[in-house]
Amino acid sequence: MSRRSAGFVGAWAEMQRQQQRQVEAEARRRREEARQARAYQRLAAQSQRDHRQAEARRRTEELESEVAALRGLLATGCRAPAFRASSLLRAEDVPPFDPGPLAWPVPMPDPNQYQAQGGWTAGQRERAQAEARARFERDWHAAQAAEAQRQQRLAASRWEYEQRTEAARAEVRRHNAGVAEVTEGVRRGDPDSVVEYFTAALYASTAWPEGFPRQVAAAYDAAGRQLVLDWELPPYDVVPEAKSVRYLSREDQYRESARPVSQRRALYREVLGQCVLLVLRHLFAADEYGVLDSVALNGFLDAPDPATGRQTQIFLATVMASRAAFTELRLEQVDPVSCLTDALRGQLSARPDQLAPVRPSRRPQDVGGPVAGHGGEHEPDLYAMDPIAFEALVADLFRAMGMRAVTTQRSNDGGVDVDALDPAPIRGGKIVVQVKRYRNTVPPTAVRDLYGTVQDAGANKGVLVTTSGFGPGSHTFARGKPLELISGGELVDLLHRHGLRGRLGGDGPATPARPEPSAPADASGDYNVLGMTWSGGVALDVCALVCRGSRVLSEDHFVFFNNPRTPDGSVRAVPAAAPDKAAVRVCFDALPAAADRFVLVAAVDPEVNPEADLSGFTDARIRLLDPAMTELGRLEVSDGRPGETALVLGSFRRRAGGDWDFVLGGKGYPGGLEQLVGDYGIEVE
Repeated sequence: MSRRSAGFVGAWAEMQRQQQRQVEAEARRRREEARQARAYQRLAAQSQRDHRQAEARRRTEELESEVAALRGLLATGCRAPAFRASSLLRAEDVPPFDPGPLAWPVPMPDPNQYQAQGGWTAGQRERAQAEARARFERDWHAAQAAEAQRQQRLAASRWEYEQRTEAARAEVRRHNAGVAEVTEGVRRGDPDSVVEYFTAALYASTAWPEGFPRQVAAAYDAAGRQLVLDWELPPYDVVPEAKSVRYLSREDQYRESARPVSQRRALYREVLGQCVLLVLRHLFAADEYGVLDSVALNGFLDAPDPATGRQTQIFLATVMASRAAFTELRLEQVDPVSCLTDALRGQLSARPDQLAPVRPSRRPQDVGGPVAGHGGEHEPDLYAMDPIAFEALVADLFRAMGMRAVTTQRSNDGGVDVDALDPAPIRGGKIVVQVKRYRNTVPPTAVRDLYGTVQDAGANKGVLVTTSGFGPGSHTFARGKPLELISGGELVDLLHRHGLRGRLGGDGPATPARPEPSAPADASGDYNVLGMTWSGGVALDVCALVCRGSRVLSEDHFVFFNNPRTPDGSVRAVPAAAPDKAAVRVCFDALPAAADRFVLVAAVDPEVNPEADLSGFTDARIRLLDPAMTELGRLEVSDGRPGETALVLGSFRRRAGGDWDFVLGGKGYPGGLEQLVGDYGIEVE
């Protein structure tokens, strides 16, 4: 009995030991997994720290690279080749005709492959042979028809190729003729040609870093053989505020080390000096025809005036450099600031970071005649009017329109100059009005600020009234919002309609900036309608720009959905008639004398097709129509490409005899209409 009991107890004890070993093994396994997990976490954390430290080093290297590029701006520009008109010429090379599969004739059926099948009797064999002949004849006729169709398609493809190549060659010849015309004008000392040529020299330079502005206004004094120009300089933030970037592992964050203020200011002043010298270098180096004895250059910054807060041109540098003095310089070895201020006797702002201005020597407008304006002496000049009186005049206008309106206090007005109340039911309500007595375009930030004021005040609408105008960025932001933008020309028009007086400078009779529809510039009927059609379902905005060279005359000369006509009415958007999808009406004879380009562009409507590109823009053409809508001719334009959302369709160019020739476009932009118009000098924020 005791032995049986001992055996049972031993077996039970062995089972307990096995269970204990299993528990211990499981515990060891868990400890090992926990150890491995901790090791993996340590490795991952170390890898993340290494990655973020590497990212901090990369960002520091980028900052150092930016600063090195700014310090070497002049040296890099001096290594660039001088601009030559020959670089603008294009070759007439076109690819050979490639018919593709159409080059191969359709194979004819082989009669040996059509043998009679079956037939034991003479009658059956005869029927089988007849069926074989019938199959052969059917296939032979089908092959003959296919071959005839191939030859027709081949001929059509060859004709299309010849048309395309001839159009391409004609466009190249027109382009080269335009270059030759400009260069010949430069040789003669024609002011317009000289300005266009040297503007092209500045724009063609590859020395300017990405993001540097390239806005220029120029005039040529033929008698003094002097080019006078205003050139936009980069802003203070072009110099990085940060000097280096570190990664702090304890806080798990990046920390930037600030660049010393004195170092940043000195570098910015050095950059401005390099920019001025580089512009002079490009101009004198490009003068292969010897038409420049000197250059009067003013460098400006487009920024808010610290004293008034108004957007204006603040001049930070000016110099009048003769060719003889400039050619003696060794630009690769000079100190830019000393060279500009001492060797060339120019001026450079002592504190450009604080927008301390200098007085420009000679301006482009000093070369030609006076600037034309609107209004007569009996009308008060809105530009010269006292700010309080101007706000009172705007309040009078709202009251004349049937509203209640009062001006606000000069302080604590919350950004509101006039409080108005429209008593009309449903559409009426509280209106907040801001007044901007500007000469330059109102920046989009002012429109955004007005929208914030409307929301804060709980108003039904916000109205921004200005003596200047608004750019595409302002109109785009205001689209679909309870905002109304009234430009200077529209303000003058409203004042006159409601028995009030006002003009925008000048000495002539008071005239609104935008003519009434009853008296358009093309009232004689001497105009054309450009109807545009294309295949594909993408929704497009077709726009027009009235330009001088590659720069639009003004933002008012950019005709688009928020600006349907130019100030003189010579260009306007009109409803399209089938088969056209868009139409623009233009009176070429009434275009401003300063204009030599009329550019048509198309862009994807981001509100209708936010994800679309121009790959669906095909078979596009422009129909040239007379006032009776009779088609006078067709102009083929380039198809769109994937990834692009805006496209230059083409441009009409004024020739020496006054005629306008069409030049095919084709340049596409992935950044849409904003990027495209930026190339033509319109800034969109």
